[in-house]
Amino acid sequence: MTHFGNKSVIDHLKEARLRGAVAASEIHGTEQPGHLAAACDAAKETAFILAALILLFNAPLTPLLVLSFALLIWKVGRSALLGWARLERLHRLIEQERWEIEHRRDEEEEELTALYQAKGLSGQTLKDVVTTLASDDNRLLQVMLEEEMGLTLEAYEHPLKQCVGAGVGVLVSAAAICLSLPFGGWGILTTSALLVLLASFIMAKTQGNSKLEAGVWSFALLTFSLGLIYLLIPS
Repeated sequence: MTHFGNKSVIDHLKEARLRGAVAASEIHGTEQPGHLAAACDAAKETAFILAALILLFNAPLTPLLVLSFALLIWKVGRSALLGWARLERLHRLIEQERWEIEHRRDEEEEELTALYQAKGLSGQTLKDVVTTLASDDNRLLQVMLEEEMGLTLEAYEHPLKQCVGAGVGVLVSAAAICLSLPFGGWGILTTSALLVLLASFIMAKTQGNSKLEAGVWSFALLTFSLGLIYLLIPS
């Protein structure tokens, strides 16, 4: 059986791109990866949880500090563990591709040819491009990872940097909520809403999305969630 099995080169490339997408999946769903996304996500989650705790139990400062510390450990640890798991998946793909280059070079060059044919190259230009890229193993590895699997290795931050971002998000959000305690329930809820809106605006700006739309949807979700808690709690 060949490297491609019973599939065409194009079908094989589609499967490789899917494997790359799975391996590169981020800890925040489809959000932009990195420490900024981790910080914003952690800030929004912390703001919601602490505000919900206040609504449910009218919690004083001490339980809020304890929960904030627990959230800090959870978000930092979770971010680091999932980040390492993603890097392990990427490493396995890199080693698999390196092995294929070393042992199935002709088939890798066939894939490379199909890739650049799909980009519109043909004839001698196509042959020259494939020959140049295949002349160096490291260059060929990078090209196959980026072109075949859709991976951009420079875009992935170290898990420790991402978990630091998550920790900063929790600390900023928890500090703001705790400082708003003297202003009562409305002050706490207002602070929570502002934190969620700010985090949403920052993420929308970095992603190039609509800040207004992100803010409206985030505020609506927070209002609905906290409003549901308020309405369902016996007075």
